[in-house]
Amino acid sequence: MKFKKYKNNPILKANLKNDWESLCVLNPAVWYEENDETFYMLYRAAGNDKTHYIHLGLATSKDGYNFTRVSDVPVLSPDPNGPDGGCIEDPRVVKFGDVYYVTYAARAYAPGQYWSSDWKPLGERPEEGPHFLKQNNALTHLAITKDFKDFKRLGRITDSRIDDRDVIIFPEKVNGKYVKLSRPVEYCGDGYGCSVPSIWISFSDDLLEWDQPQLLMTKKTWWEDKKIGGSTPPLRTKAGWLHLYHGVSTKDDAYRVGAVLLDLDDPTKIIARTKDFLMEPEFEYETSGYYNGCVFPTANCIVDDTLFIYYGAADKYVCVATCDVNELVDYLLNVDKVT
Repeated sequence: MKFKKYKNNPILKANLKNDWESLCVLNPAVWYEENDETFYMLYRAAGNDKTHYIHLGLATSKDGYNFTRVSDVPVLSPDPNGPDGGCIEDPRVVKFGDVYYVTYAARAYAPGQYWSSDWKPLGERPEEGPHFLKQNNALTHLAITKDFKDFKRLGRITDSRIDDRDVIIFPEKVNGKYVKLSRPVEYCGDGYGCSVPSIWISFSDDLLEWDQPQLLMTKKTWWEDKKIGGSTPPLRTKAGWLHLYHGVSTKDDAYRVGAVLLDLDDPTKIIARTKDFLMEPEFEYETSGYYNGCVFPTANCIVDDTLFIYYGAADKYVCVATCDVNELVDYLLNVDKVT
C-alpha cells in the first residue's frame, strides 16, 4: 500500500513578498475543525538570512488542498529574550476542550543555514551553564491558543540536558493520563535497548511534568536503520491509535514514512507496524531542496474516512497525500499485525 500524493503538490511554497517566509515553508501542524469545516495550518517558515530564524505562519483551507495565508506576519516567532530565541519549528497540534495545544521544537540560538557548506554554529554560547545553551540542542516547548493567532507559551516539556524533538501529544487522555511520544537523541546505546535514536513514550498528569520515558519502538528494516521518530499526532480508529512515523536509511539518508497501530487502552503495546514504507521521496520537489530526499509528515486529519497527510518536502515545501483510513487500518491488521 502507498499513500496517494496530490497531483498539484506542493500546496504551499515560499512567499517572496515576506522576508520571514521568503526561503522555505515546511513541516506544518494541521487541525480540521468540524465546527466551521476549516483546515487550520501552522507552517514552519524562514527567510533567506544567514541566521535562519524560524517562525510559524497560519493558512486555512476549506478542502484540505488549497490553502490561503491569513497574515503577512508570523503568528508565532522566536522570543530573542527567551529560551526559544533561535527558532520555533515543526509544530504538532491537538485539542482539549476549546483549547489547542501546540508542541514545537526550539533552540536558544538561530540554527544558521545548516545545509550550507560554510555553516558554523551561531550565538555567544557560555562555557559553563545549561547544556542546551552550550550545545544549542533542540528542546520541545508547549503553547496554547484558542484561535491560532494569540498564543501563550507554557515552556519546555522535555529534559534540557538532551536533544529531544518529534514530541507528539495524544489527542485524548488514556486511563486518565496524558500521553506523549518523543525522540531523545542521546537515548541509544548500552542500557537503552536501542542502537539508534528511536521513539519513546511517557505519561503525565498535567502536560508539563512527565514520567520517565520508556522505549516504544526502534529500527527494524533497512529504510529506518539510521533513526526513527514520531511524525503525526495519533488518531483514534476502530482498531487502535493510528500513528505515522518516519525512518531514515543509512543507504541513502532519505526520509520515508511508516505506520503503527497502538492499543487504545495501553499505547505501550504495538498491535501492527508496517514492514514496508508507505511513502518515500520521488518527485523533484521531494528530492531537490535543503534536505534532498525527504518526506516528513507532521500532521494528519480524518475527514469522511479520508486520511489527509501533510508533510514537508526536501525541507522546502508543504505537500499533502491521502488514503482511505479504513483501508490503511485493514492493511496493517492483515499484512503487518504483530504476532
